[in-house]
Amino acid sequence: MGIRGVIALLGALAIFLFGMSTMTSGLEKLTSGKLASLLEKLTDNIFKGVLLGAAVAGMVHSSAATTVMCIGFVNAGILKLRQAVGVIMGANIGTTITAQILRLGGLSDENLFLALLKPEMLGPLTAFVGILFFSFFNSGRKKTVGQILIGLGLLFIGIKSMESALAPLTELEAFQHLFIRFSNPVLGIAVGAAITALIQSSTASVAILQALSASGVVTFSTALPIIMGQNIGTCVTAILSSIGASRNAKRTAAVHLYFNVIGTVFFLVVLYGLNALIGLPFWQDTMDYGSIANLHSFFNIACTALLLPFNRQLVSLVEWTIPDSGAADPVATVLDPRFLSTPSVALERARTVVLQMGELAKNNYHLAVELLSHYDQKQLDLLNEQEEALDHMESSLDQYLVQLSRHSLDDKGSDLVSDLLHALSDFERIGDYVVNLSESATALNDAALSFSPKAQAELDSLCAAVGEALNQVLEAYRAHDAYAAFQVEPLEEVVDLITAALRERHVERLKTGECTVEVGTQFLELLTNLERISDHCSNAAVRVIHQAAEKGSLVRSDIHAYLHQLHQGGSPQFDQLFAQATEKYYQPIS
Repeated sequence: MGIRGVIALLGALAIFLFGMSTMTSGLEKLTSGKLASLLEKLTDNIFKGVLLGAAVAGMVHSSAATTVMCIGFVNAGILKLRQAVGVIMGANIGTTITAQILRLGGLSDENLFLALLKPEMLGPLTAFVGILFFSFFNSGRKKTVGQILIGLGLLFIGIKSMESALAPLTELEAFQHLFIRFSNPVLGIAVGAAITALIQSSTASVAILQALSASGVVTFSTALPIIMGQNIGTCVTAILSSIGASRNAKRTAAVHLYFNVIGTVFFLVVLYGLNALIGLPFWQDTMDYGSIANLHSFFNIACTALLLPFNRQLVSLVEWTIPDSGAADPVATVLDPRFLSTPSVALERARTVVLQMGELAKNNYHLAVELLSHYDQKQLDLLNEQEEALDHMESSLDQYLVQLSRHSLDDKGSDLVSDLLHALSDFERIGDYVVNLSESATALNDAALSFSPKAQAELDSLCAAVGEALNQVLEAYRAHDAYAAFQVEPLEEVVDLITAALRERHVERLKTGECTVEVGTQFLELLTNLERISDHCSNAAVRVIHQAAEKGSLVRSDIHAYLHQLHQGGSPQFDQLFAQATEKYYQPIS
């Protein structure tokens, strides 16, 4: 096999891996992350977990990818370690589906229908249909179907190209003698593990073995240890993924490794022992595409059946080998980089952090308002501590969303990334203005100053209106409630009305000497910061409305024009809510 043959083999492997990646990406888009979300919801039972793991791995054609997804969920605290065990076991079964699809390469050419199902025919046809869908349909779903078909076609083309590239090699007598040596279980397992670890895909390494089987050099005794080694080699991806993750995430990767190692050792001892004692009649049988696919499936199903009853003991083993250690950064665990490969899940995790930021900002707001009437240094320390956490969340989430935006997102996903970036900025700015409120409270306390009863009543009414706006924004984000978000803008308009009126009244009090300059300065500072908090509540709320609105609506195309229309009497519902808020907050102090 010369340099041209090596280059042809590498090219064929690249086509196969790219096809698998393209098809997997398309399937993830088509399901909008629903498969990943199911992992979160349907793992309360070990048997459900196995079935779910098999389904997800079958769809994404990778047990490693499914395990990495599990590591991300465990790292984020969504799944418990015991829940992940069943999914990992099932993933090993689901990943065998690709080999079963590729067994079509072993079909005969007796009739046209069977010939069309062979990879050399089915691959180009599938890819051609896929490129038609991908090129001529603009709608997201049909275009994604085209992407899946292109990936599937490249998968078939790649396996056939590998078979052709390996054909000259398998005819060499030296290679045939070398391959016989792989019947040594230690060498066979080592080779299978090394190749799989190198290309980080047991599916691809099984496909290479299937391509080699076309030459007739692969026997059961050589295929068995190689397939066992491939199961161990695929654990490398999960182990690499767990680096820098939480303790339980590392344990999840260890479950994947221990499961495959224990299964391999058990069946190695049993099968080689039986062959030594009684001689297995199929030991030297020649393998083809179908028999390799069946062996791959049988081995993984048998390992699952063997270890499923001992799932609790498996968890205990990894907990013993990876003991407890220090706590991890809670924000980093939620914004796990492993979710970036599944954008819909990553976006939901980002929404979770945005909501947490909003809750912190709201808590700090109530602390600051309380400080204005009852100053407490401990409460101020808590406020500052939570503000630091808010800044940390903003920085981490901003970087996470920027990374996510570089992945393949549909239009809806791109819009949501943009809206979340705006929302996190709004909540962070609310936090900053709340700190300004606390600084005014500190200045008043240090100088032993206080507002007149009338000024205090006015300020209380304004604070209550801003507080309701904050509550409505968080309810909108928590429940995806567009109506709760819609109620914020009328409140913001009332806040503007109140602050304008209070400024005029306070200037009059300064003129008449009812209020000192020192107190007046702090009062005006408070009005400015409260008004800006209200403005950012409005900005955050309209992003929820933007996400919920139908395509073609004004708020989808131009948010500023939408708000202008509301303010100019374009919505009777808005006018009614404005009147109610005016009656509740402005009229009592007018």
